[in-house]
Amino acid sequence: MLEKTQVRIVAGSLRGRKLTCVVHEGMRPTPQLVREALFSILGNAVPGRVFYDVFAGTGVVGLEAVSRGGTSARLIEKDPRQVAEIQKYVDQFGVADRVQVLRADSYRWAERWIPPGTAPVNLFLSPPFPDLTDRADEFLELVRTLLEKAPNESVLTIQAEDGFQLEQLPDLGAWDIRRYGRNMLLFRVKGETVQTESGAPPTETEAPS
Repeated sequence: MLEKTQVRIVAGSLRGRKLTCVVHEGMRPTPQLVREALFSILGNAVPGRVFYDVFAGTGVVGLEAVSRGGTSARLIEKDPRQVAEIQKYVDQFGVADRVQVLRADSYRWAERWIPPGTAPVNLFLSPPFPDLTDRADEFLELVRTLLEKAPNESVLTIQAEDGFQLEQLPDLGAWDIRRYGRNMLLFRVKGETVQTESGAPPTETEAPS
């Protein structure tokens, strides 16, 4: 079933701009509360860095990153209709010089990805929910690949939901996990480790809903 909805850029130079999106079963737009939390937690790690929105969907997260001072954004999306919609708003908002929309399968893109240099970047992963369960092994391999390639101090963030097998994450204790109802944000800083007792779970924070 198709449903039209609007998403709004919350802060920065594009604050208040809206995108009208057709949401279908395979799309999982990041709720505004979660998006606000994402950028609040990333904070100073956004300005001056390249931002990769690896399962772009509506494209609003990558556009929000540029709005908040990211030097540029790469939005990876395989659905040609979504790519066209994102590009429409990129042009309309006047940010085509800083936002590149790439039509590609995210898993194959990750295999070929070469970081733009040695400076840290942001990698945001919000895959379709079935990927977190039906393609869990493939998704976790994508996470490992990006962590291995990313420069030190890069931040990799996963937006997941209840049912995601946290214990399968690489180096579990190094992840900072925040919960927002059924949604989760999982943060990992490349090169940063968290010392925990053997078998102890990572730190989790229950955010207000």
